[in-house]
Amino acid sequence: MVVRAITCKSWTYGLNQLISFKDHLPDLTSGLKAESIQTLQVNIGLTCNIECGHCHVASSPRRTEQMEWGVMEEILRVAREITVETVDITGGAPEMNPDFREFVRSLHAQGHHIMVRTNLTILLEEGYRDLPEFYRDHKIHLVASLPCYLEENVDRQRGDGVYQGSVDALRILNDLGYGIDPDLSLDLVYNPVGPTLPPSQETLEEDYRHELDDRFGIRFTRLITITNTPIGQFLGDLKRSGKRGEYFDLLSDAFNPDTVDNLMCRHQISVNWNGFLFDCDFNLALRKPVIDPNVRHISDFDLETLKNREIYTDNHCLACTAGAGSSCGGALVGKEEAMAERNHE
Repeated sequence: MVVRAITCKSWTYGLNQLISFKDHLPDLTSGLKAESIQTLQVNIGLTCNIECGHCHVASSPRRTEQMEWGVMEEILRVAREITVETVDITGGAPEMNPDFREFVRSLHAQGHHIMVRTNLTILLEEGYRDLPEFYRDHKIHLVASLPCYLEENVDRQRGDGVYQGSVDALRILNDLGYGIDPDLSLDLVYNPVGPTLPPSQETLEEDYRHELDDRFGIRFTRLITITNTPIGQFLGDLKRSGKRGEYFDLLSDAFNPDTVDNLMCRHQISVNWNGFLFDCDFNLALRKPVIDPNVRHISDFDLETLKNREIYTDNHCLACTAGAGSSCGGALVGKEEAMAERNHE
């Protein structure tokens, strides 16, 4: 049976004995394989101005890991040589890397589609307040974390005052055309507050538009729903609350085979602050690099090898295949497919 909460709704499932991620894919005897590299996702550091309970890389103001310019130069070289479509910059708060702006300028000069994942509140801090104009001038595609449209839920997950700061930053971005001008994309990211699956991305997007427009006049391009992956700080919360097994059962019970073709690990590669390569940002957080030891660093990048590589998988991968699926770009299957899978008996 499916149950929905009243606000910022999420799906919940009953408990069964866990079926592992690999058990769900018996036909893939040689493992899950990549198909292409359309996106370079680059984690340029773990320093962040806030500390969120769901953060899979455990970013915080105390973290000091930062990508150096030499690694960025290697990434620029690879992006240019393979003519990668998108460079997705993340962190931490990526804006806090001292070479962030020069990296963005260089990527822009090479003609790449650039995405930056921002927590919004950094745009209000001293030394970063001119970034909205910088983003506009370079037509950066912004992906902004706003895990709920309700203040109580956001502040509970991300800290007191984060919600209001996010609203203030969104208003600044709207004033510059973000979320309004087709060339200035502003996506919002929803994460469930607790150990549940996201609701329908399309339905929740309607709720976000209604709430944010009516209350603040805020507009955005689209909503991305991301399932909390059971690693990092979120896994710690699950263990402390005694819900680790329950959450893994939830993910396994909700496995949807229609998500497998579009899994983000099959179409991208992730680079950490030291230049090492990973199948996704979640494997990066777990320090599980690409399987082939000959292509584990950006300096050893080989397109043919990496776009056909076997992908490292474990049970945390169930988060990406549950329900409508999950990725850094949002749900993987449409509303009708997800609903059919959720209600299948």
